[in-house]
Amino acid sequence: METLSYILISVFAVSALSLVGVTTLVLGKATIRSVLLWLVAFASGSLLGGAFLHLIPESLDASSSDSVSLLVIGGIVFFFFLEKIIHWRHCHKEACDVHAFTYLSLVGDSVHNFIDGLIIAASYLTSIPLGVATTFAVVAHEVPQELGDFGVLVYGGFSLRKALVFNFLSALTAVVGALVGYYSSGIVSGIEFMLLPFAAGGFIYIASSDLIPELHKEKELRKSLPIMVLFLAGIAFMWVMRAVIGG
Repeated sequence: METLSYILISVFAVSALSLVGVTTLVLGKATIRSVLLWLVAFASGSLLGGAFLHLIPESLDASSSDSVSLLVIGGIVFFFFLEKIIHWRHCHKEACDVHAFTYLSLVGDSVHNFIDGLIIAASYLTSIPLGVATTFAVVAHEVPQELGDFGVLVYGGFSLRKALVFNFLSALTAVVGALVGYYSSGIVSGIEFMLLPFAAGGFIYIASSDLIPELHKEKELRKSLPIMVLFLAGIAFMWVMRAVIGG
């Protein structure tokens, strides 16, 4: 029961991040844009650190290296197809129905958040420290993602209030994913040890395919230096968490 409490607190905290879009009203879009790359840089490092310093080592302690490798690759492939088929963000035709595109984005976000919930639950089922570390990695990449999601909904014609509500409802699927992960562990023995390397593959894909390419868009060395520092800071943060809390 204690583990379930940790899981629910974590996924509700992650879901609450969907309301971060309201900061654009307080700080203004220009200020948000100026710090967004910094957030993305830290998130990239955190995801890679979470995958290589927490999830994969924990998986190798419980499973063979061959099965862990295959599941990591499976996670990368799955997130590739998820982004291509469900989580498709961009309209490639001149005559584009923006509203349909916006609802498709909500569906994709819901699936993504559901998987985040599964990952958090699997991590806590393995150990409390690993669950905490994984939650921090998810939080790190959720902040810039939720800012982007909010912008997509507003661009798609939603009012600010409606965008916040729908974004929050989409985020709550993380709670559903967490409950499914927690209770399915009693049905499928050792499911968490299959989900951990799978999640690591997802973290690697998100960092390498979605986030790091955004960092390369900044060409000026002066502006790139803090980005590189924050990228390394994200990795270092996950390493410190491993040293302090274990997992």
